[in-house]
Amino acid sequence: MPHAVILPLLLLAVFTVCHGCLPDPASAYRFTGIVCRLTYPAAVVLNEKTTKVIEAAFQHARYPSMKGEKSLLFIGKVVYGLENLEIHNLSIGQSAFELRPGEGVAMEISNVSAIFKGTIQYGYGSWLVDIAHSVDFEVESQIDLGINPKLYCGDGKVAADTSDCYLNFHKLHLHLQGDKEPNWLKKLFTDFITFTVKLVVKGQCACMCVFPENFLSDGDIIVDISITAPPTITANYIESYHKGLTNYKNTSTVISDSVYHPDQLTENRMLYFWVSDQVFNPMLSAAHHDGRFQLNIFGTELAVSTYPSTSCG
Repeated sequence: MPHAVILPLLLLAVFTVCHGCLPDPASAYRFTGIVCRLTYPAAVVLNEKTTKVIEAAFQHARYPSMKGEKSLLFIGKVVYGLENLEIHNLSIGQSAFELRPGEGVAMEISNVSAIFKGTIQYGYGSWLVDIAHSVDFEVESQIDLGINPKLYCGDGKVAADTSDCYLNFHKLHLHLQGDKEPNWLKKLFTDFITFTVKLVVKGQCACMCVFPENFLSDGDIIVDISITAPPTITANYIESYHKGLTNYKNTSTVISDSVYHPDQLTENRMLYFWVSDQVFNPMLSAAHHDGRFQLNIFGTELAVSTYPSTSCG
């Protein structure tokens, strides 16, 4: 198999997982064909890139319409809906992270500035049947965001529990077009929009945790890169353990006596790959049987040049 195919297979293996993970990495070593160790310095670089990913995720996301209602004394029922929500001028002041041994990665993103724009449709009074008014709004906000995803094996993939996500609003200024609505209505809208923004941000946190498939393929050659155990997380690195089983035309390899041990890798570099011969040998054999190493030589290339003979004496 060409190196151009092998390298992507290994790189993509870092973040994939499988069904039937063993609970203890030590018990899974003998079934492991590929190990990836991402050290703390590499995580620092990834954190620097994460802010750009988060900015893009929020800027290009589609946000659903939201509706609500509230009964107020002397006013009756207030019905309101939020539509066309968009985020503009989002910027992240600072982000920091921590590797939490045995748990996951803690991220703190501070001084997130953004402007939310949209339209509120509303009506109030006991006589109201349909929403009769609408007003465009703009919200200036400054938020601190904390995400503490916990990694585990679930549904055949790496699963990230992002329920531990918090928001702190340092600034939330609501501007209504024309700004003629009474103060009590502005307060109601502010509460509603604050609640909506929290749902939107938490929803985007969940959407950012997307992982690839368990199998990579190139023609008839399929490589099972599902993990054999949950990732190991220490204060200095994240390490994942992958099967690395080759399947060629419905014939699959088995690894049950791998010799991997964590002491074989250090923490001196940013990224390590440990690959067993039991991964490479079946992969190369499948490539050979699939005709990947054939070289066709035509007759003109085999022609032997003749030179006039010389005699001496």
